[in-house]
Amino acid sequence: MRRTRILTAVLALAAGLLAGTPPALAADSTAKVSLAADTYTWKNARIDGGGFVPGIVFNRSEKNLAYARTDIGGAYRWQQSSKTWTPLLDSVGWDDWGHTGVVSLASDAVDPNKVYAAVGTYTNSWDPKNGAVMRSSNRGASWQKTDLPFKLGGNMPGRGMGERLAVDPNKNSVLYLGAPSGKGLWRSTDSGVSWSQVANFPNVGNYQQDPSDTSGYASDNQGIVWVTFDESTGTSGNATETVYVGVADLQNSVYRSTDAGATWTRLAGQPTGHLAHKGVLDAAGGYLYLSYSDKGGPYDGGKGQVWRYATATGTWTNISPVAEADTYYGFSGLTVDRQKPGTVMATAYSSWWPDTQIFRSTDSGATWTRAWDYTSYPTRANRYTMDVSSSPWLTWGANPSPPEQTPKLGWMTESLEIDPFDSNRMMYGTGATLYGTENLTNWDSGGQFTIKPMVQGLEETAVNDLASPPSGAPLLSALGDVGGFRHTDLTKVPSMMFTSPNFTTTTSLDFAETNANTVVRVGNLDSGPHIAFSTDNGVNWFAGTDPSGVSGGGTVAAASDGGRFVWSPAGTGVQYTTGFGSSWSASSGIPAGAIVESDRVDAKTFYGFKSGKFYVSTDGGATFTASAATGLPSGDSVRFKALPGAKGDVWLAGGATDGAYGLWHSTDGGASWTKLSNVDQADAIGFGKAATGASYQTLYTSAKIGGVRGIFRSTDKGATWTRINDDAHQWGWTGAAITGDPRVYGRVYVSTNGRGVIYGDTSDTSGGGGTDPTDPTDPTPTGACAVTYKITNQWSGGFQADVQLSNTGSSAWTGWSLVWAFPNAQTISQTWNAESAQSGSTVTAKNVGWNANVAAGSSVSFGFTGNWSGTNGKPTAFKLGDQACTVA
Repeated sequence: MRRTRILTAVLALAAGLLAGTPPALAADSTAKVSLAADTYTWKNARIDGGGFVPGIVFNRSEKNLAYARTDIGGAYRWQQSSKTWTPLLDSVGWDDWGHTGVVSLASDAVDPNKVYAAVGTYTNSWDPKNGAVMRSSNRGASWQKTDLPFKLGGNMPGRGMGERLAVDPNKNSVLYLGAPSGKGLWRSTDSGVSWSQVANFPNVGNYQQDPSDTSGYASDNQGIVWVTFDESTGTSGNATETVYVGVADLQNSVYRSTDAGATWTRLAGQPTGHLAHKGVLDAAGGYLYLSYSDKGGPYDGGKGQVWRYATATGTWTNISPVAEADTYYGFSGLTVDRQKPGTVMATAYSSWWPDTQIFRSTDSGATWTRAWDYTSYPTRANRYTMDVSSSPWLTWGANPSPPEQTPKLGWMTESLEIDPFDSNRMMYGTGATLYGTENLTNWDSGGQFTIKPMVQGLEETAVNDLASPPSGAPLLSALGDVGGFRHTDLTKVPSMMFTSPNFTTTTSLDFAETNANTVVRVGNLDSGPHIAFSTDNGVNWFAGTDPSGVSGGGTVAAASDGGRFVWSPAGTGVQYTTGFGSSWSASSGIPAGAIVESDRVDAKTFYGFKSGKFYVSTDGGATFTASAATGLPSGDSVRFKALPGAKGDVWLAGGATDGAYGLWHSTDGGASWTKLSNVDQADAIGFGKAATGASYQTLYTSAKIGGVRGIFRSTDKGATWTRINDDAHQWGWTGAAITGDPRVYGRVYVSTNGRGVIYGDTSDTSGGGGTDPTDPTDPTPTGACAVTYKITNQWSGGFQADVQLSNTGSSAWTGWSLVWAFPNAQTISQTWNAESAQSGSTVTAKNVGWNANVAAGSSVSFGFTGNWSGTNGKPTAFKLGDQACTVA
């Protein structure tokens, strides 16, 4: 699978940093800020996978405890009972969006409750913040963070090497972290709280994918790429004496310390001319295995080797499964069977055609067998069968010629791990998913083993655009890498992505408002058309014809009746057509690169925006005229939409912190605009079904309101706003797209840059908006209440719980304080969405500023982590002031 989403968020974020001009428009000074509480349930529209999984980490001391890291979509923990993955970094907020890129993970074998993540997405200017090491003592349920004095690159070249972060298996307060960009090797001696550079480490690395790249992306020094401990050289409570470190240096790639890091030397006799992607130590067998490539990966690499180093004698042995002269790929994925010393596996990670290859040896690399072999070219014999029925889109709808097959075994296969407790279970990551098997040892007996996606719950798509039509499928998505999907059921994986053609990345899509069967999408493709149409609501597609000069998708708009389209592609100017794009004409009066949208009532009215100017066409896109309005954001980090059912009703969100930034509304087709004074910043705007009794559709925005970043809803045309997400559900950057559902009140679809399509459903079935916390007439919290207390996760000595407090009375609350007593001496360690205090067994949880208001019939939720021993019983009684609450 080709990776094309490297800049999905970067370009939009960079645009957001362009200089702006102060707003010169009239502001609505009468609007109120009302951050009322509402309880939302958040889920993913299931796709299952969709991106690169460069790292899988099994805990070495506890069975079934495993983690996966993604390059831009956070980290996950395996749930054995459901065989699903639980996201761990959804709490990463807008300002720290880069911390959704995970360059390394480490699970503590001494204390399995502890897990660490080294986070940061880019080492160049694209990510404005430094990296960090996040640490958790409850398996990722909550985190503490230490900022680093340098950047980390979860989505940089070389991200599949590793692991760069490692916990000493004998003295778990000691950790090492390999840094990129010439920053060297770092060490913590206090369980990740503080870090200092290992001053005497002799080599900071020097390998750059492309030294001539002026962006700093491919020219970054890939640095220190892995750390491996020889646990046999230490005793419990004492630092491990022998530590191996991999360096991105073609001539000097492996170093060793035999005195717990006091001194370091280049390992004598090592091979040169390649980078050691992985170093895996089999202490029982006495070997350090190393997989080498001539490039840093994850998709480049033309030559490779596999070596074995005898730790007792210092002997190096080339155990490559294939002679280097016969490789056209590098080796990276590398694992050993902890139950069967001498069993080792490796991957040809960069073999795109005809497929990746996986190699297996049961005699320490003396001999190897392959996952597939040629019988007589181009016929293949596979040792495996593949069952992708749970993620059928992994076939890509392809029908390749032999020796290529579909579904593929994979590509970018840099992560490969045999379960240390189960020789039959193996997992490996690809550029599109995470595969696994539970009968791996069939390989050795001559039978076939079964490979299936083991990826449910791990959602890693980057979202560029979303649409929820009034009929047909509830959700259409434009995604990086995998194109996009038509969801008829949000809880099920669609059978196939958009095909005919398959865009590597879909950049924009639209439907005809009064004829939702007509849909258009545009996107990127290495060769072929960049636009496609559907006349059955996205079930089937046919390609349009590109006008001359098109190099990328850009944005597209469909007329309200589906009779014409306006397209602003990359590479050429804005175009318009009647019919389905068999021929195009250049639009006049609008600059190339403008964002285009359609009026949702008038089929001949289209809108555009570019560099602070709003443009209007009333002749179907043939000619555009610039609006006289001024004061709109001067940069191009803007998204705008026209309201269904009202001609000329347009909302515009966007801007930059050094200029105009916020949310604007026009009711005259962009001739004049009103800036909402109660919105500090806004980046996307969408519409959904109106609340009960409301005459105007519900607004949704990814914004900063009342000083708080979040996802907000307004049922009164923007006069008041409700934050509907919470600090545990932030998903990093959510500025690309947002839309409500026109058929389900309260449902909202949120774009993320790596966590897929998130959708939320409200518990507020009344469609109310909450009360104003500044209004002194609001009632105090009295009346009936109900509490639901759920233990959502539990481990040795710790647990996580969620509490839902419902206002079952007839009056709204403008503040709340809930009291209960723990039955078994439990203690709270961390709380979110509430302030908590504990005295003995008695706990008091109070509202925070934004969720003080709870309307009658509505609920508010908060959560916490705690400690327990012996028994972890649930509280049986709760009080709101003097009022006893019903316990569900």
